[in-house]
Amino acid sequence: MSGTYHRTTCSHDCPSVCLLEVERLDARTIGRVRGSKANSYTAGVTCAKMARYAERVHHPDRLTTPLRRTGEKGAAAFAEISWEDALGEVAEGFTRAAQAGGAETVWPVHSGGNMGQVQRYGVERLRHVMGYSRELPSICITPSMAGWRAGVGLGIGADPREMAEADLIIAWGTNLVSTQVNAMSHVARARKQRGAKLAVVDIYANPTVEAADIALIIRPGTDGALAAAIMHVLLDEGLADRGYLAALTDFDDRIEAHLASKTPAWAAAVTGLTADEIIRFARLYGETEKSFLRMGIGFSRSHNGAANLHAVSCLPAMTGAWRHTGGGAFFVGSGFWKLDTSLIQGLDALDDTIRVLAQPSIGPILTGDTDALKGGPPVGALFLQNFNCAVTAPDSASVGRGLARTDLFTCVHEQFMTPTARMADIVLPATSFMEHDDIYIGFGHTHLGLGPKVIEPVGEARSNHDVVNGLAEKLGASHAGFAMSAWEMIDALLTQSGLPGVETVKETGWIDGALPFDEAHFINAFPNPTGRFRFRPDWPSIGPDPEGMPPLPDHAPLINAADQTHPFRLVTPPARSFLNSSFTETPTSRAREGAPRLLVHPEDAKRLGLGEGAGAQIGNAQGLLNLPARLFSGLQPGVLVLEGVWPNDDFAGGLGVNLLTDARPVAPSGGAAFHDQAVWLRPA
Repeated sequence: MSGTYHRTTCSHDCPSVCLLEVERLDARTIGRVRGSKANSYTAGVTCAKMARYAERVHHPDRLTTPLRRTGEKGAAAFAEISWEDALGEVAEGFTRAAQAGGAETVWPVHSGGNMGQVQRYGVERLRHVMGYSRELPSICITPSMAGWRAGVGLGIGADPREMAEADLIIAWGTNLVSTQVNAMSHVARARKQRGAKLAVVDIYANPTVEAADIALIIRPGTDGALAAAIMHVLLDEGLADRGYLAALTDFDDRIEAHLASKTPAWAAAVTGLTADEIIRFARLYGETEKSFLRMGIGFSRSHNGAANLHAVSCLPAMTGAWRHTGGGAFFVGSGFWKLDTSLIQGLDALDDTIRVLAQPSIGPILTGDTDALKGGPPVGALFLQNFNCAVTAPDSASVGRGLARTDLFTCVHEQFMTPTARMADIVLPATSFMEHDDIYIGFGHTHLGLGPKVIEPVGEARSNHDVVNGLAEKLGASHAGFAMSAWEMIDALLTQSGLPGVETVKETGWIDGALPFDEAHFINAFPNPTGRFRFRPDWPSIGPDPEGMPPLPDHAPLINAADQTHPFRLVTPPARSFLNSSFTETPTSRAREGAPRLLVHPEDAKRLGLGEGAGAQIGNAQGLLNLPARLFSGLQPGVLVLEGVWPNDDFAGGLGVNLLTDARPVAPSGGAAFHDQAVWLRPA
């Protein structure tokens, strides 16, 4: 059976944000999924997860009807109810909480399970109109964005399609093969047509390292030291572009004197590399005009993550690589678009005196931590969209305790019965992005992608937008956006932002927001108050917690460093077949990943008496995990890697890897340090 192909855009929290062509077999069934061949970034490529997306859309475990809890929280005992009753009970739960402790006791929370402008951010409209507690959604990109803003100033950079015109491409802290497969197609063109080299800086031999010409495997959280030492070599060997430094940066004698002390030998002791490795890499970078630095989020997910990303972002300013097509750097494309989201988010109803609760602190918040609650009342009602917090949030033990509170009313809007949904009082079935309309910013490229629905909703599933509007009606909330369809919201977003209307965008399925070369490469000025790249960050202007941030590019000792009690550093990078906690339910992804395994260097395993497949136990003050060891020489001794955010049920104790992740915010502006755990390791 074959069908017709329809254009849409992937909604998942991934830098690729693929423009897609989806086979529609009938009104309720999809078939094959492929990358858009007409789009110059996607270029006909999408990841294996998306290619088999029918497994997820038509999974037998999809939630299809509203459910009311009938047993204890967490027991997954539910009974089907109507949408009318479900929305009524949620509205009653919110109203009871607000009457008991004020509107701020109700906390709607959303995260990146859906990255659409309408479907993700529409809950803000309900929040603002009702006066509910606000949210700082800082769990993911905040540390890295702080680091980029510290130097460059805005989330723009060289067009990532320019990788095809580079002679050296550096993937720093990003596993392109597993998480940004489209980028690898542009890397492949550069290799084939120009003989370009791919260099990778990472903490273990992941699939991108395996595909690289050059790889530097460093200790977690030491990227700033490596970047500073590279700059030392560039200056020492005359490979820095001093004309560029004088014209477009704040580089001065003080910065040069600082970097003079950051020798390769010093960085070798910090990173675990040899001084010769650092020198050779610095020379290659300095001698290659068209060097394209593709920076990822991964290496910013430590407590010194913002400082690390800033230090690395200094490199193309040091060499003047920004001057060249195929040179410079790209981190994230959020700054390409200046969208007017006031209607979607109900910003006309925003009261900035209402407290803002930080998403990564959801565990401390739900368990009554006074600081996390900003001195306000406890959360009495919780509404969760796109956020499987029981698995993906830091300090998952406290998240679990909070969700288990008998005095907390919780509504979860989800596609599957996740560990978070099991803790809810009301569970609402959610559409997949194939079943609703939206529009998406391409964080890893320059396009704004239209996402029209391809099929009708599975069962009785409803979109985030429809649920928000339905709750607004039950609560008596008034706003123009509550009466609009998603399609009308998209059209208003575009026209209010000075862009073509939705009917025009339908013709191609996207808008390319690529900037002119001079603007994207900062030929005349950088987009910050000084107009110059800042080697000397103004951290207080970036975030409210600048204490301990280095004044110049450096290794910032803010991490949970290994010590005598916790001699190992644990990192939890993505598994190739999962995306955060999504796709952990699909059969092909499960078959490919098998089970959670701890990657242990053979030297450490031998010393501890751990054999291949043997039971290992890791832990810290927050808890412990038991899982099999896999001997793996593609990381440094003293480093442990556990790939993927596995469901809690895959661990003997019923809690996953974020049991070991602390909820301490990342300086200076918040975020979660998912790759910054100091742990002990021993045979189980």
